[in-house]
This record gives sequence, C-alpha cells and structure tokens, in this order.
Amino acid sequence: MDLAEFERSTHFNEREKRALRLTVALTRTPAEVPDELFAVLRGEFSERELVELTNAIAWENYRARFNRTFAIESENFSKGQFCPLPER
Repeated sequence: MDLAEFERSTHFNEREKRALRLTVALTRTPAEVPDELFAVLRGEFSERELVELTNAIAWENYRARFNRTFAIESENFSKGQFCPLPER
C-alpha cells in the first residue's frame, strides 16, 4: 500500500483519505485539527464514527509514545513490513 503517499494513491477512496488526514493531524506535535478539516469530517462521518476514529488514533499514538519512553522494541510479528515514523 501507499500509506506514506496516501494523498496521491489510488488505493484509498476519499472517505479513507479524510480519515488519514485526521490521523496525520492528530499524530503531529502539537496535535491540531484545522477547523476546515473538522468541518469536512463532520460532513463525512457521524458523531459516533468521529469519536471512534479519534479514539483509535489517539490510542495508537499513546501506545507508540509509551513504548518509545520505555524503549519497548518490536516483537517482529510483522517482520519484513514497516511503519513510517510520524512527522516531527
């Protein structure tokens, strides 16, 4: 998949790209969701879906930062795969 290049990828539909834009916004430091992105998301997702989506993104960010703090390394469950590091 073209996750790192999702904006130009044909593997994601517009709804998925909007969710990924939220993911990028919430993963950056500081985490800021621009008003115009939030307005687009409100038009695409129900309130319940936005809560679930935001919770999943926040939880994964929490886990990544927790693991980094304690230098918890990969268990190699996805050997040969990779996950791009978040932007700083």
